[in-house]
Amino acid sequence: MSTPPPPSQPPSGGFGAPQDPPPGGFGAPKPPAGPPSPPPGPPAAAPQPPAAQPAYGYPQADPGYGYPQQPPAPSPYGAPAPPAQPPAATGGGGGGDKRTQLTIVGAALLAIVLIVGGGLWYASGDGGGGTTAQSDPSASPDGDKNQASAPGTEKVPGNPKSKTLYNQPAPTVTDLVSVNGSWLTDTTYVKSDVSKVVGYNLVDGAKKWEVPLAGEICGATHHVSENKTAVIFRPAQPSAENKYPPCTEVGVIDLEAGKLAWSGNVKSANGGDKPVQFSEITISGKTVAAGGVSSGGAAWNLADGKNLWQPKVDGESCRDTGYAGGEALGVIRKCGQHPNYTLNAQILDPATGAPTASYKLSQGIEYAHIVSTKPFVVAADVGDNAKGGKGVSDLFVVDPKGELKARIALAAGNFAAKCASTDVEKCSHMVVGNGKIYVPSAEHQGQSATGRTNELLSFDLETGKQTTDRADAGERYTMYPLRMDGSNIIAYKIPPYDKGGQIVSIDGKTMKETLLMENPADKDIRRAETSFSPEFSSELRYHNGKLFMSKQNVSKPYSTDPEYLFVSFTAS
Repeated sequence: MSTPPPPSQPPSGGFGAPQDPPPGGFGAPKPPAGPPSPPPGPPAAAPQPPAAQPAYGYPQADPGYGYPQQPPAPSPYGAPAPPAQPPAATGGGGGGDKRTQLTIVGAALLAIVLIVGGGLWYASGDGGGGTTAQSDPSASPDGDKNQASAPGTEKVPGNPKSKTLYNQPAPTVTDLVSVNGSWLTDTTYVKSDVSKVVGYNLVDGAKKWEVPLAGEICGATHHVSENKTAVIFRPAQPSAENKYPPCTEVGVIDLEAGKLAWSGNVKSANGGDKPVQFSEITISGKTVAAGGVSSGGAAWNLADGKNLWQPKVDGESCRDTGYAGGEALGVIRKCGQHPNYTLNAQILDPATGAPTASYKLSQGIEYAHIVSTKPFVVAADVGDNAKGGKGVSDLFVVDPKGELKARIALAAGNFAAKCASTDVEKCSHMVVGNGKIYVPSAEHQGQSATGRTNELLSFDLETGKQTTDRADAGERYTMYPLRMDGSNIIAYKIPPYDKGGQIVSIDGKTMKETLLMENPADKDIRRAETSFSPEFSSELRYHNGKLFMSKQNVSKPYSTDPEYLFVSFTAS
């Protein structure tokens, strides 16, 4: 296997220090967000690390995101004029790429805003990764915003200024290895490692327990039910004869007891001797479900691993490509052959696998994703109109009967929502709650020449229209939602080059921000923190004044700087 070259180093002068424009000018394409997950089988070529991201606070360029590349004239409220409203939800992406048009339209919209209310709102608009789209447990099945008003449980620390809790060094590997999966309970931080899952206490980060696995981890769910979660792993370690054993094993981890509750595999429902290969796994209530893009799916009882159901590939070549869990169990079912695929987004009875609601997506869509199962929100890149490699151009809100309730267009590139190319339950930078979906705007020019910023906005799930909600990240910060906390939104703010990151709670009614954590600005601590980010497919978990930031993949180190599997902070 060829050895990937080392990535380029951060610019001199510190992270985010003003630099000359990158090659190609400020319209040059932005580097990819991070390395892909290891394939279930041998890759065609050795995975290459992405080009180094510009440091935080550095004036990056996002071509086609609908923002002028030069600093806009500040509004009376100290914020740049909003960009244009995305086009109607027709699957087209038109209008998002011309600076001059957007500057004119943005100025016109600002004038309207000032006339009608004197308050600014945004007329336009992810994992990850690790940060994944999550629904609000307090929301009603159809997203009734009047019933989603449960208060949050996260308390404001007496002192939000945090300190490092514990930083776990990255394991030594010679190849790209998946360490997908992290969970935070009231007593334990649990993190996937190389061929094992490890629990750490929340007092000083010391190891509490370790669960060894037969092979490397291929995938994990972020859902937890009855203190249990689920992973996919390989049945053996890599060898000279078989460098990539297939991802066939499903295991359930008891997060409190620190043990493997059960593990197993299944043979194909259509016959054959080989175990089915899986790429995704999820949990809904007492059901564990795993799926693969080409291999189909299966479901097990969470408690004892009993196989509950396994769909067969039918005469129309229909198969379950992946599942999404949480309050309900969703699936994307693909029928037909390339290039004439038909996709159905369905809600299933977890006990039997029978559909209770089904929505047929437009012909020509090859992959779809499930953002939330209750309410049911589906994402897709319609007509390959998604901008900036985000993987999603439109959101579809489906009612319990399988009827389309609303369609939300994100094709103009003014939003930072992200979905993985093929995975069903791997969208990030979106959270659902209060009868809305909260999405950050794309990063854009701030008030200063080197300042970048963005905002958190929302759409009404009943109408599909953008609301007047707006929470500003602040000059030189960019903000991404992590999850709901009752009716509040928990968000992480990526810091500029001379600050530490922040965790804030945003009131779902007023959009007022409350600071829960601010990390140290010390150079070494900041460098460790900013090596993890929602933009880099890192996993971020915050609960009760503790923040853990971890990798989804580890690889051979290419610098002398310390590298970590995870870093953590605690506020007092």
